[in-house]
Amino acid sequence: MNRGAILFTLVGGLASIALFVCAGCGNSTVRAGVEPEVSPPSQILDFNVLYAKNCAGCHGTEGKGGAAVSLSDPVFLAIADDAAIRSTATNGVRGTPMSAFAQSAGGMLTDQQMDALVRGIRSWAKPLALGDATPPSYTAQSAGDQQRGADVYRTYCSSCHGADGSGGKAGSIVDSSYLALVSDQDLRTNVILGRPALGAPDWRGDVPGKPMSEREISDVVAWLAAQRRAISGQPYPNSATDSARGSQ
Repeated sequence: MNRGAILFTLVGGLASIALFVCAGCGNSTVRAGVEPEVSPPSQILDFNVLYAKNCAGCHGTEGKGGAAVSLSDPVFLAIADDAAIRSTATNGVRGTPMSAFAQSAGGMLTDQQMDALVRGIRSWAKPLALGDATPPSYTAQSAGDQQRGADVYRTYCSSCHGADGSGGKAGSIVDSSYLALVSDQDLRTNVILGRPALGAPDWRGDVPGKPMSEREISDVVAWLAAQRRAISGQPYPNSATDSARGSQ
């Protein structure tokens, strides 16, 4: 084969390869690495995703075992209605690590996402055997009295938390750092719920056969709140309006 024939054959082969490659480039079925369409964060309505990203860090996986109140606790779900759960998640609790999550209050979540969170948390509710005990209200119906609260503390709490609240079988309940991070509503909720997983009974079991009354709960919360020391930068309630707002 002469030089001209060899050159013609080589050029023809390269042209065929080029045509094949170009044909492949135009065929969408052979393209790799195409990313799936991603939904904007505001369109995510899956409860498990929303809870994991926004709540589990403080309230624990599946609403239990976290540093904050166990949202799946049957006592909590018996006393806190949907409005209370939504209000707290929407607005947060001023002066505590609980921030506002709803866009309407400066957070990131839409109304539809707040609805999904409330429905998901409510789905954890289980029947609660109360016997003759009447569940206390989630929020205080009247202001407590700290003088009476001192007596209530001695009756219901001192056997575990010590005579002055600084610790015994259980930890200190008057620790300044703890009290600086919780609202009066947090204190009330903790008194009612206890920490069953840690051996601390709810409001029915501190004294066997003698559930705490509505007034006793409010009084001991008033006593605990009175142990709170002012810390620079801590916006404690200083009026009836602020107190009501801070207990949300």
